[in-house]
Amino acid sequence: MTTKQEAEQDTPATDIKEEQASEVEEPTSESPVEAEADEAEVEAESEEEIEAAPDENDLAAQLDEALKKADTNWDLAVRAKAELENLRKRHDRDLSNAHKYALERFVNELLPVRDSLELGLNAAQHDNADIAKLREGTELTLNLFTSVMEKFNIAVIDPEGEPFNPELHQAMAMQPVEDVEPNTVVTVVQKGYSLNERLVRPAMVIVSQAATTNNVDEQA
Repeated sequence: MTTKQEAEQDTPATDIKEEQASEVEEPTSESPVEAEADEAEVEAESEEEIEAAPDENDLAAQLDEALKKADTNWDLAVRAKAELENLRKRHDRDLSNAHKYALERFVNELLPVRDSLELGLNAAQHDNADIAKLREGTELTLNLFTSVMEKFNIAVIDPEGEPFNPELHQAMAMQPVEDVEPNTVVTVVQKGYSLNERLVRPAMVIVSQAATTNNVDEQA
Protein backbone atom coordinates (compact mmCIF):
# COMPACT_ATOMS: atom_id res chain seq x y z
CA MET A 1 0.00 0.00 0.00
CA THR A 2 1.29 3.42 -0.97
CA THR A 3 1.60 6.43 1.21
CA LYS A 4 -1.32 8.21 -0.59
CA GLN A 5 -3.63 5.31 -0.02
CA GLU A 6 -2.70 5.23 3.59
CA ALA A 7 -3.48 8.90 3.95
CA GLU A 8 -6.88 8.43 2.39
CA GLN A 9 -7.60 5.63 4.76
CA ASP A 10 -6.64 7.74 7.72
CA THR A 11 -8.93 10.70 6.64
CA PRO A 12 -12.34 10.54 8.37
CA ALA A 13 -15.55 10.24 6.29
CA THR A 14 -16.96 13.54 7.60
CA ASP A 15 -14.00 15.43 6.30
CA ILE A 16 -14.57 13.95 2.87
CA LYS A 17 -18.26 15.02 2.86
CA GLU A 18 -17.32 18.54 3.91
CA GLU A 19 -14.81 18.76 1.15
CA GLN A 20 -17.40 17.56 -1.42
CA ALA A 21 -19.97 19.99 -0.14
CA SER A 22 -17.51 22.86 -0.40
CA GLU A 23 -16.81 21.88 -3.97
CA VAL A 24 -20.56 22.35 -4.87
CA GLU A 25 -21.22 25.93 -6.00
CA GLU A 26 -23.54 27.92 -3.82
CA PRO A 27 -26.52 29.57 -5.65
CA THR A 28 -26.08 33.22 -6.44
CA SER A 29 -28.16 35.33 -4.01
CA GLU A 30 -30.24 38.33 -5.37
CA SER A 31 -29.31 41.87 -4.48
CA PRO A 32 -31.56 43.79 -2.04
CA VAL A 33 -32.74 46.17 -4.83
CA GLU A 34 -33.90 43.32 -7.02
CA ALA A 35 -35.71 41.70 -4.11
CA GLU A 36 -37.55 44.90 -3.30
CA ALA A 37 -38.53 45.30 -6.97
CA ASP A 38 -39.95 41.78 -7.05
CA GLU A 39 -41.91 42.40 -3.88
CA ALA A 40 -43.30 45.68 -5.26
CA GLU A 41 -44.36 43.94 -8.48
CA VAL A 42 -46.12 41.21 -6.55
CA GLU A 43 -47.90 43.79 -4.38
CA ALA A 44 -48.96 45.77 -7.47
CA GLU A 45 -50.40 42.66 -9.08
CA SER A 46 -52.26 41.85 -5.88
CA GLU A 47 -53.71 45.37 -5.71
CA GLU A 48 -54.82 45.18 -9.37
CA GLU A 49 -56.53 41.87 -8.70
CA ILE A 50 -58.27 43.39 -5.66
CA GLU A 51 -59.36 46.44 -7.65
CA ALA A 52 -60.54 44.28 -10.55
CA ALA A 53 -62.65 42.15 -8.28
CA PRO A 54 -66.17 43.68 -8.09
CA ASP A 55 -67.34 44.81 -4.72
CA GLU A 56 -70.89 43.87 -3.76
CA ASN A 57 -71.51 47.31 -2.29
CA ASP A 58 -70.36 48.98 -5.51
CA LEU A 59 -72.62 46.74 -7.56
CA ALA A 60 -75.58 47.53 -5.34
CA ALA A 61 -74.86 51.25 -5.60
CA GLN A 62 -74.60 51.05 -9.39
CA LEU A 63 -77.86 49.10 -9.52
CA ASP A 64 -79.63 51.70 -7.40
CA GLU A 65 -78.33 54.51 -9.60
CA ALA A 66 -79.44 52.68 -12.74
CA LEU A 67 -82.91 52.16 -11.27
CA LYS A 68 -83.17 55.83 -10.36
CA LYS A 69 -82.20 56.83 -13.90
CA ALA A 70 -84.73 54.38 -15.31
CA ASP A 71 -87.47 55.83 -13.10
CA THR A 72 -86.53 59.36 -14.15
CA ASN A 73 -86.56 58.46 -17.84
CA TRP A 74 -89.90 56.71 -17.40
CA ASP A 75 -91.41 59.80 -15.78
CA LEU A 76 -90.08 61.95 -18.62
CA ALA A 77 -91.54 59.60 -21.21
CA VAL A 78 -94.95 59.57 -19.49
CA ARG A 79 -94.97 63.36 -19.25
CA ALA A 80 -93.95 63.75 -22.89
CA LYS A 81 -96.73 61.38 -23.96
CA ALA A 82 -99.25 63.31 -21.86
CA GLU A 83 -98.09 66.61 -23.36
CA LEU A 84 -98.44 65.23 -26.88
CA GLU A 85 -101.92 63.97 -26.09
CA ASN A 86 -102.93 67.36 -24.67
CA LEU A 87 -101.45 69.08 -27.72
CA ARG A 88 -103.44 66.82 -30.05
CA LYS A 89 -106.67 67.47 -28.14
CA ARG A 90 -106.04 71.22 -28.15
CA HIS A 91 -105.33 71.13 -31.88
CA ASP A 92 -108.55 69.20 -32.55
CA ARG A 93 -110.51 71.65 -30.40
CA ASP A 94 -109.01 74.67 -32.15
CA LEU A 95 -109.73 73.14 -35.55
CA SER A 96 -113.32 72.41 -34.56
CA ASN A 97 -113.77 75.96 -33.27
CA ALA A 98 -112.25 77.34 -36.46
CA HIS A 99 -114.84 75.45 -38.50
CA LYS A 100 -117.68 76.52 -36.23
CA TYR A 101 -116.78 80.18 -35.87
CA ALA A 102 -114.97 80.89 -39.13
CA LEU A 103 -117.70 83.36 -40.12
CA GLU A 104 -117.82 85.14 -36.76
CA ARG A 105 -116.00 88.24 -38.03
CA PHE A 106 -118.10 88.30 -41.20
CA VAL A 107 -121.30 88.07 -39.14
CA ASN A 108 -120.16 90.93 -36.90
CA GLU A 109 -119.61 93.06 -39.98
CA LEU A 110 -123.05 92.16 -41.38
CA LEU A 111 -124.99 93.07 -38.25
CA PRO A 112 -124.84 96.86 -38.90
CA VAL A 113 -126.26 96.21 -42.38
CA ARG A 114 -129.21 94.36 -40.90
CA ASP A 115 -129.73 97.13 -38.33
CA SER A 116 -129.80 99.71 -41.12
CA LEU A 117 -132.32 97.67 -43.11
CA GLU A 118 -134.59 97.38 -40.08
CA LEU A 119 -134.44 101.14 -39.47
CA GLY A 120 -135.34 101.80 -43.11
CA LEU A 121 -138.24 99.35 -42.96
CA ASN A 122 -139.61 100.95 -39.80
CA ALA A 123 -139.36 104.41 -41.35
CA ALA A 124 -141.19 103.26 -44.51
CA GLN A 125 -144.19 102.09 -42.47
CA HIS A 126 -145.17 105.61 -41.45
CA ASP A 127 -147.91 107.27 -43.50
CA ASN A 128 -145.93 110.44 -43.87
CA ALA A 129 -142.67 108.69 -44.83
CA ASP A 130 -140.28 110.77 -46.86
CA ILE A 131 -139.42 108.90 -50.05
CA ALA A 132 -136.24 110.89 -50.59
CA LYS A 133 -134.96 110.01 -47.13
CA LEU A 134 -135.89 106.37 -47.61
CA ARG A 135 -133.98 106.33 -50.87
CA GLU A 136 -131.00 107.97 -49.18
CA GLY A 137 -131.11 105.46 -46.33
CA THR A 138 -131.26 102.57 -48.77
CA GLU A 139 -128.22 103.88 -50.63
CA LEU A 140 -126.30 104.20 -47.35
CA THR A 141 -127.22 100.63 -46.43
CA LEU A 142 -126.09 99.38 -49.83
CA ASN A 143 -122.79 101.26 -49.49
CA LEU A 144 -122.32 99.77 -46.02
CA PHE A 145 -122.93 96.29 -47.38
CA THR A 146 -120.52 96.92 -50.27
CA SER A 147 -117.86 97.99 -47.75
CA VAL A 148 -118.33 94.76 -45.82
CA MET A 149 -117.95 92.72 -48.99
CA GLU A 150 -114.72 94.52 -49.89
CA LYS A 151 -113.27 93.76 -46.46
CA PHE A 152 -113.67 90.06 -47.16
CA ASN A 153 -112.42 90.25 -50.76
CA ILE A 154 -115.87 89.69 -52.27
CA ALA A 155 -115.81 91.29 -55.71
CA VAL A 156 -118.78 92.18 -57.90
CA ILE A 157 -118.82 90.89 -61.47
CA ASP A 158 -120.69 93.47 -63.57
CA PRO A 159 -119.47 92.86 -67.15
CA GLU A 160 -121.81 95.12 -69.15
CA GLY A 161 -120.01 96.24 -72.34
CA GLU A 162 -117.21 93.71 -71.87
CA PRO A 163 -116.45 90.69 -74.07
CA PHE A 164 -118.25 87.55 -73.04
CA ASN A 165 -116.11 85.35 -70.75
CA PRO A 166 -117.53 81.84 -70.27
CA GLU A 167 -115.44 81.40 -67.12
CA LEU A 168 -117.20 84.32 -65.39
CA HIS A 169 -120.41 84.83 -67.34
CA GLN A 170 -123.44 82.70 -68.12
CA ALA A 171 -125.28 83.64 -71.31
CA MET A 172 -129.06 83.77 -70.93
CA ALA A 173 -129.77 84.77 -74.52
CA MET A 174 -128.24 86.07 -77.75
CA GLN A 175 -129.47 89.39 -79.12
CA PRO A 176 -128.67 90.97 -82.50
CA VAL A 177 -127.36 94.47 -81.88
CA GLU A 178 -126.05 96.92 -84.43
CA ASP A 179 -122.82 98.85 -83.86
CA VAL A 180 -121.73 96.32 -81.22
CA GLU A 181 -119.10 93.65 -81.65
CA PRO A 182 -120.46 90.10 -81.54
CA ASN A 183 -120.05 88.21 -78.22
CA THR A 184 -120.29 91.39 -76.21
CA VAL A 185 -122.30 91.58 -73.00
CA VAL A 186 -125.11 94.04 -73.69
CA THR A 187 -127.28 93.43 -70.62
CA VAL A 188 -126.53 92.13 -67.12
CA VAL A 189 -129.58 90.31 -65.82
CA GLN A 190 -127.92 89.36 -62.54
CA LYS A 191 -124.49 90.35 -61.26
CA GLY A 192 -121.92 87.76 -60.38
CA TYR A 193 -119.57 87.56 -57.39
CA SER A 194 -116.16 86.11 -56.58
CA LEU A 195 -114.44 85.41 -53.27
CA ASN A 196 -110.66 85.85 -53.22
CA GLU A 197 -110.68 85.69 -57.04
CA ARG A 198 -112.61 82.41 -56.95
CA LEU A 199 -115.96 82.44 -58.72
CA VAL A 200 -118.93 82.14 -56.38
CA ARG A 201 -121.70 82.96 -58.84
CA PRO A 202 -121.40 83.76 -62.56
CA ALA A 203 -123.04 86.85 -63.97
CA MET A 204 -126.26 86.18 -65.89
CA VAL A 205 -125.96 88.14 -69.13
CA ILE A 206 -127.38 88.72 -72.59
CA VAL A 207 -124.76 88.57 -75.34
CA SER A 208 -124.78 90.36 -78.67
CA GLN A 209 -124.61 88.66 -82.00
CA ALA A 210 -124.12 89.97 -85.52
CA ALA A 211 -127.18 91.84 -86.82
CA THR A 212 -128.91 90.26 -89.83
CA THR A 213 -128.86 92.44 -92.97
CA ASN A 214 -132.10 93.05 -94.86
CA ASN A 215 -131.39 92.19 -98.50
CA VAL A 216 -134.89 93.06 -99.71
CA ASP A 217 -134.75 96.07 -102.02
CA GLU A 218 -137.12 98.79 -101.02
CA GLN A 219 -138.73 100.40 -104.01
CA ALA A 220 -140.55 103.66 -103.94
